[in-house]
Amino acid sequence: MSPRGRHAARRLLLQALYQNQIAGHDSVELRRQFDDSDEFSTADSAYFHLLLDEILDDTDVLDQHIDALADRPVAQIDPVERAILWIGMAELGAHPDVPVKVVINEAVEIAKEFGAQDSYRYINAILDKASGELR
Repeated sequence: MSPRGRHAARRLLLQALYQNQIAGHDSVELRRQFDDSDEFSTADSAYFHLLLDEILDDTDVLDQHIDALADRPVAQIDPVERAILWIGMAELGAHPDVPVKVVINEAVEIAKEFGAQDSYRYINAILDKASGELR
């Protein structure tokens, strides 16, 4: 799938992971909801499903990595920022085919679009540190 398809998958993944944190939706419910959305037709569906499963299976491990690198406990990180960090950490740790620069740039761009003001700087700093450990 094209880079645009992966970008669309990451954007949808952010929304799915946010819903998981806020409403407790599990993988089955999230798949049902997002697979039926109009936006899903432009996304790399295989990549969305792969990352969704990897992240939801490893949230505790991802949170431990974030906790070690962040300036505050992961529980205090905004759910949008946390979801973006989960995506970036999962890609850094399990997808060496995706260049570090792409992982960080995608996370920063999504944070600029969906995150709080200047959250992209925070995400950039954490993922930059993580890239040295996970790659």
